[in-house]
Amino acid sequence: MQMKFYCDLYVSECWQKKKEKIIKKLKRNRIQPQVYVVALSQGDQNELEFFSSILLKQHVFDNTEVFVVGIANGYDESLFMVRDITEQIYAETGTADLRKYILERQKEYVKAGQ
Repeated sequence: MQMKFYCDLYVSECWQKKKEKIIKKLKRNRIQPQVYVVALSQGDQNELEFFSSILLKQHVFDNTEVFVVGIANGYDESLFMVRDITEQIYAETGTADLRKYILERQKEYVKAGQ
């Protein structure tokens, strides 16, 4: 599994100090039951999806690239995070095209050599 992280990664408030440790464990595919991943949807029909990081252990993800937009503390936090992301992007752009906004932002970040 290949995992990429959004340049402006959303992180549950309670995990701000543990952010790097959680990312490192996600990259190594370590089990973290409380960690939920908010990612760009694999299909074009949806914008974002979220799931327990335990799901990443399944073989379906072996040859998959996951673009992580946020890491949340559990299911409920994931719901709130998706809502917050949507509200923020809508406020900035006037649209709810989350995928386009996130990918353009990431491209600018990479282009700037950050």
